[in-house]
Amino acid sequence: MEKMILEARGVTRTYSNGLIDVPALKECDISIKKGEFVAVVGKSGSGKSTLLHILAGLDEPDAGEVWISGKNIVGMREKEKAVFRRRSLGYVYQDYNLMPEFTSYENIALPLRIDGRRESREEILGLLETLGIEECEKKFSQEMSGGEQQRVSIARALVTKPEVIFADEPSGNLDGENAKNVAELLAKASEQYHQTIVMVTHDQQMADYADRILRIADGVVG
Repeated sequence: MEKMILEARGVTRTYSNGLIDVPALKECDISIKKGEFVAVVGKSGSGKSTLLHILAGLDEPDAGEVWISGKNIVGMREKEKAVFRRRSLGYVYQDYNLMPEFTSYENIALPLRIDGRRESREEILGLLETLGIEECEKKFSQEMSGGEQQRVSIARALVTKPEVIFADEPSGNLDGENAKNVAELLAKASEQYHQTIVMVTHDQQMADYADRILRIADGVVG
């Protein structure tokens, strides 16, 4: 039986606006294999962002478990969880989330430096080359296009060699051509680096690059 790197079991989350409870996730079960590229597709308000945040350890469910590489991150102490996220998980954000005072190289090296690890210049330059942005090494975010910034964000997520990369609407701020390029790059990362990727998107064309598509509606994964 093929080993699962990520498993969610009975994940439930409800929000309250003070008057009524609004269910965001309803007993969701998900299993993802190592090296698999999975897209979670749903409309706005379907629960896909809540699911991603819980899977990535950024939010806690009301009930259920999330296992990554044999560890249940639900209920993990905050300090322990922060270290686990830093060393085992990578993130690609819709708004890139780059530090404007740092160059591309420095942004990519940042998660290694925060964790006290020495970066390999050769490895970072190799990532820049693989992603087609070697000329951006010394550029700041304001000097790059949105597509270039998103590629730097992808390189930053890859550099720590995480167990799982989570991508939150990575094409949300990009035009059609750049969105296609980002989808191709994520698929390439999954194939070339045997990287496990979980991407939430409302864009079916982005989702079509994944190995498997999960659909979510009204907090239920179908």
